[in-house]
Amino acid sequence: MSAIPRPAASGPLRLRDFRLLLAGAAAGQLGSQVTLVALPLIAVLELNAPAFQVGLLTAAETAAFLLVGLPAGAWVDRMRKLPLMIQADVVRAVAMASIPLAAVADALTMAQLYLVALVTGVATVFFDVAHQSFVPHLLPKDQLVPGNGALETIRSSAQVAGPGLGGGLVQLLGASLAIVADAAGYALSALFLWGIRKTESRPERAAGASLRRDIGEGLRFVFGHRLLRMIAVTTGLANFFTATLMATQTVFLVRVLGLTPGVIGLVLAASAVGGLAGALCAGRLAARLGQARIIWLSVLATGPFALLWPLSGRSAGAALFALGSGVVFFGAVVYNVAQVSFRQSLCPSRLLGRMNATLRFLMWGTLPLGALVGGALADAYGARTALAWCAAGFLVVPLPLLLSPLRRMRDLPAADADGDADGTTDPAEPASVG
Repeated sequence: MSAIPRPAASGPLRLRDFRLLLAGAAAGQLGSQVTLVALPLIAVLELNAPAFQVGLLTAAETAAFLLVGLPAGAWVDRMRKLPLMIQADVVRAVAMASIPLAAVADALTMAQLYLVALVTGVATVFFDVAHQSFVPHLLPKDQLVPGNGALETIRSSAQVAGPGLGGGLVQLLGASLAIVADAAGYALSALFLWGIRKTESRPERAAGASLRRDIGEGLRFVFGHRLLRMIAVTTGLANFFTATLMATQTVFLVRVLGLTPGVIGLVLAASAVGGLAGALCAGRLAARLGQARIIWLSVLATGPFALLWPLSGRSAGAALFALGSGVVFFGAVVYNVAQVSFRQSLCPSRLLGRMNATLRFLMWGTLPLGALVGGALADAYGARTALAWCAAGFLVVPLPLLLSPLRRMRDLPAADADGDADGTTDPAEPASVG
């Protein structure tokens, strides 16, 4: 039986609360994409940081997934999700606003950038876990794929518009003052979320529940499901090498290709067009090829284009870099829409926070490690060599999926009435083999 539902007569956009969720996502994502350009440029251009310190800054942004990733899920499952998301947005807005204030006072240091990156990272962990757990509260299961596709479209659109805006703001105002856009984006996101009317009841705490026991239940759910295990390993590998890219691309584009901030913003925006195309095509590709098949096929077909990154030179380097990123991002977004929708339909609602946090810990916990490795490689051997290792890594990413039962499935197993899908049956009998 296919896990991909037939399109509903009226999609998730008919719901006012979901439209507000999308608007909040648009504001927050646009601001954060400005920071994607501006924050490393502050380190490279204004504070003259070496490559390893730029990698350390990227690691600080994602270290929270290792530090609080697991307990965050247990805490989120005990709270109402919407107020938590609003509070996280306020914290991120205040933290980001401190950077231009310090720059105006001529007091900005790398230490402050590390601290702001860490604080916003912790708030982002709680926001993201609550957000993914809140979507199934707003939408019925047959609307999760189009709903997640719409959210990915917003995210990818922000990735197209944000870097160009960020590069332009950096060129016009300087990198530190450009961060104002991110603070404003988080503030707007909080306002949109505040307008959502659908009420949540506070989750009931089970008798004898404890933080340790709650975390253990989330771990057992994820590790007890063979498909989730393979998805976690694959995404963890992809994020490791993505962080290597994030830690080294600004150094490469500025110091090797000699690009200006405005051009860097345009390169990253052009790269993100692939992600937007992936978000728009994900639902149709999953329906045509199968939700299980598209998970492994998307990363297998697009990963080799990462080799264009280290091959980029000064003449056509910007175009080659953007093309490689665009195709890789296309595959990543198609992959994300399919696997996130599967996770949300699979998991019982009482475990959504812990399931998402456990997977975020496993998948995103590799980000600071990849950033540190990227920074160290760029410092020791140069940014081009670091990108070559990163590109080689993307060729390895699909292997866990190709060695799993997913390779013989067309569609993913459907969840039963309790939200459980069979992930432990004999692999000789996969669901909907195509």
